[in-house]
Amino acid sequence: MSPAPLLEGFLAMEVLSQPQLKRLKEHKYSAEGKSITEPVMQVFWCWLVEQVPRTVAPNTITLVGLAANIISTLILAFYCPTATEMAPPWAYVFAALCLFAYQSLDAIDGKQARRTNSSTQLGELFDHGCDAVSIVFVSVGVCTAMQLGTHPWLTFMTTCTSMFIYFTAHWQTYVCGTLKFGKFDVTEGQLTFCFIYLVAAFLGEDTWMAKVPVVDMEVKTVATVSGLMLSYLSIYSHGRVIFGGGKGRNGSTVADTSVIAPLFHISAVILLFFTIWQKSKTGIFERQPCVYIIMFGMLASKISIKLVVAHMTKSGMNFLDTAFIGPGLLFLNQYLDTLLSEDVVLWLALAWCTCDLIRFCVALCCQISQHLGIYTFDITSKPNPAEQRSGVTTRRQAKLAAQ
Repeated sequence: MSPAPLLEGFLAMEVLSQPQLKRLKEHKYSAEGKSITEPVMQVFWCWLVEQVPRTVAPNTITLVGLAANIISTLILAFYCPTATEMAPPWAYVFAALCLFAYQSLDAIDGKQARRTNSSTQLGELFDHGCDAVSIVFVSVGVCTAMQLGTHPWLTFMTTCTSMFIYFTAHWQTYVCGTLKFGKFDVTEGQLTFCFIYLVAAFLGEDTWMAKVPVVDMEVKTVATVSGLMLSYLSIYSHGRVIFGGGKGRNGSTVADTSVIAPLFHISAVILLFFTIWQKSKTGIFERQPCVYIIMFGMLASKISIKLVVAHMTKSGMNFLDTAFIGPGLLFLNQYLDTLLSEDVVLWLALAWCTCDLIRFCVALCCQISQHLGIYTFDITSKPNPAEQRSGVTTRRQAKLAAQ
């Protein structure tokens, strides 16, 4: 049997119902607020987008940036598997350049869409989906650059907070219908992370290990805790919007669902993250933090993307998800008194969560592009069946007339 039908069947997953697709088509992007550095960066972004050929699709720009970000982080994870080692200086410089490239490309994809008159709901979803995946790899990269593997609790707090803050940003959008940006937001965070990479490259590990005189704590501890405090302020700001009354009936979400419901989805991810770490007899998180974080990051990314879809389609979120099978394997293995090697099960869980996320995203993009009559990585529109039949008839008539 040919593998083509099997692959087609694997990807042919109905992610959205017809009513959801209809509401998606009616969705309009809404955002407000400007961060501190955005006015300055806008000058650079406006210049940069003019250097991009008009034939390049906005989603292609976003995907290229994400790929660069993932590759640079995987290089760091290769050299620093426990986040306690030091990678070669060039790896940190490369990571900083790739993160800056991702930030720049992520900022101009919307401009490219407006410039080429190709703005679509798929583009908005694709942008947010790539951001959900990117934040996972950025978290891993920063943990390796600062050697946070020596402090597992800081690593746990850093990675879980980054996943949670991205989720709450879109949770508030699900409630009020508008994506709100703060004074210190994604752009400032990414520029800070670029600075961290460069410090690791040119100043080395002694910088992070040095003690801050007044508090007698390591520089990396003070820097991480300070960053966490700023993140919690942002989460608090998101919470005020979430619990301040939604756009739906009786203060509910845009889908007229409970504003508290999304909390159970992200809480399940963090609870599994923490429980499996604490129950591990082999110290799986301490020994393989990069793989562990990426595995749970793939799960958190899918949950976040589902939240964005719920907002754009004005629908509820289904709690049950096949992505939970990944960490479920680790949990089951621990319940069976570590019947199999935790390292093997962790890699299996990572493979499952990654494949599940890719399948979900590909099927989602295919279904939406088909419904909207567009291509994911091309700015031209798909001809509808009636136009195709008309074109075939016209060509046949022209051929007969020529004969």
